[in-house]
Amino acid sequence: MSENVTEVAVGGAVLAVAAAFLFYALGTAGGMGGGSGYPLTASFRSAEGIGVGTDVRMAGVKVGAVTGMDLNAETFRAEATVQIENGIELPDDSAIVISSEGLLGGNFVEILPGGSAYNYEAGDEVLDTQGAVSLISLLMKFVGGGE
Repeated sequence: MSENVTEVAVGGAVLAVAAAFLFYALGTAGGMGGGSGYPLTASFRSAEGIGVGTDVRMAGVKVGAVTGMDLNAETFRAEATVQIENGIELPDDSAIVISSEGLLGGNFVEILPGGSAYNYEAGDEVLDTQGAVSLISLLMKFVGGGE
């Protein structure tokens, strides 16, 4: 009988630890409490390397995440929706750039704040954008002599 009690106790402990890891993973990935922020949209010529869940950073600090990616069928541009944390006021002349963490690192969305006295409101579109730069195409231009 004590064997069964021990097995049930160990099984319960394993389930509790698994649940704790799940809550931690969802919390750090932004899967829980997703309503704390305001959305902005941005249009990119190339959104290569980013997708839903990609970090949005300002000065190297995570301030949000990409919450949606679609292709605009009329302009053939990538339309991204980003969720910015509440309490972060972005001037309405700020720029959004797709940046790389390095040669082997992934891409992220970077916000370059402007100096305007007016701020973006929820749902506004950021007009000053710069898409992803393909390192392969840059290398091909270098090797090919800039053709």
